[in-house]
Formats: sequence, structure tokens, C-alpha cells
Amino acid sequence: MSDLVPDVPTPDTAVIIPAKDEGDRVGVTVSAVRQLPGVDLVVVVDDGSADQTGRAARAAGASVVRHSRNRGKAAAMETGAEAVRLLEDGRDVPHNLLFLDADLGETALAAAALIAPVRAGEADMTIAVFTTRVKLGGHGIVVKVATEGIKRATGWEPAQPLNGQRCLTRAAFEAARPLAHGFGVEVGLTVDLLRKGFRVIEVPVDMAHRATGTDWRAQLHRAKQLRDVSLALAARELSGLRTSKA
Repeated sequence: MSDLVPDVPTPDTAVIIPAKDEGDRVGVTVSAVRQLPGVDLVVVVDDGSADQTGRAARAAGASVVRHSRNRGKAAAMETGAEAVRLLEDGRDVPHNLLFLDADLGETALAAAALIAPVRAGEADMTIAVFTTRVKLGGHGIVVKVATEGIKRATGWEPAQPLNGQRCLTRAAFEAARPLAHGFGVEVGLTVDLLRKGFRVIEVPVDMAHRATGTDWRAQLHRAKQLRDVSLALAARELSGLRTSKA
């Protein structure tokens, strides 16, 4: 019989899950990420939910911070990162931050692949590329705008520029603050970190979340997403012009 002990990493990663009205799925997602090697903190930011999102997350073992009103994804990410800082209680080496969507369910276990390159010092931020493609009706325009904008700003062409499943060092997160507003946060993170010389890589993962529908609520969501992505890119193009003229 082997005397070898499995190599379990020292706790070094905190998971932050922004959530709004995800009471039916967030508990399963939290339970999954608590099994990830090296994860010892799970924070769910209940962003003004009208359902039992916070209660379900807490019951599954997460620390929960609640916004009294919906403030958007970027604000939820900032709140989650601050909650982790407070929970670290003077820790010498800050946690890496793994941001995940609340509706991943059991597929959140695949996030281990996002943590590994950051833990090994091979990347400052990893971005998930879903290998299981779900039709996200209507996202094509937003994805095209985001992809072309990132390439124009940095020279790098991402496969899934809007994917919110990301792991990054605390240093990288702080370097990207203030985050771009709302749904522009992913594009802003990518552009800002690449411009500052941080290493950003995409990692294939077997994850899936709820597909976006085609009803009026879905159309409104995509319109807001396009607005926020466009604003984030415009602000960074303006910043780039100012820098080049300086």
C-alpha cells in the first residue's frame, strides 16, 4: 500500500460569487466551489435579490454580503473583494480571487483549472473558455464589439471576451481598479491588465450556466450589456489617446 499523501495545496484562493435572484442555483454552486482544492473562503454578494439568494448561499456554507438595492456586477465584485480582505484578518499573503457566476451549479468544480496557472505563477489572470457551448441567443453583436475593442486596444484577440469566470491575483485586481461599470467589467479588466503588463491567458473549462433567452427581459439585458461594454471600451480608447499624446 502506498504511503504517498495527496498533494493538497495550502489555502490560497477565495471565491467571490455576485448573485441576483439566483436562489434556485446558488446553493449548488457554493457547495461545488467549497470542494475546490486550496479554497478556504467563499463570499456571495447578494446584489439586491428579491428571492432567497442570500439564505440559500448561507445555508450552503458561504459568507454573504447583501446590497440593499441592485448595484450591478462591477460593484458586487468590488464588495466581494473587500469582504475577502476583511475576512483575511491580517493574512501575510493575500488570497487569489476567483470570480464565478452564481448559476454554474456543479460545473463550478471545473474552476480548478482557472486557479492552477495563477497559483503556479504562470498567469496574473485566467479567463475561462467554455468547451460546452450553449446558445446565448443574440450575444453575437456584443461579443463582436468586445472582441474587436480588446484587440484594437491591446493587440490580443480573446476567444470569449465576456466570460466572467476569472481567477486573478490580488495585485492584478487592485491594478485594475476602479473597475469598469456594470457589464463592462470583464472587458475593462482585460484591457487594463494587458496594458499594464500583466499576464492574461484563456483556459478551456467544462462549465455551463443558464442560457440567455430571447424574451424582452433577455433583450433588455443584452442592450444593457452592449451599452456597458461600449462605454468601457470608449473610456479606454480615450485614455489611450491621452497617454499617446503625453
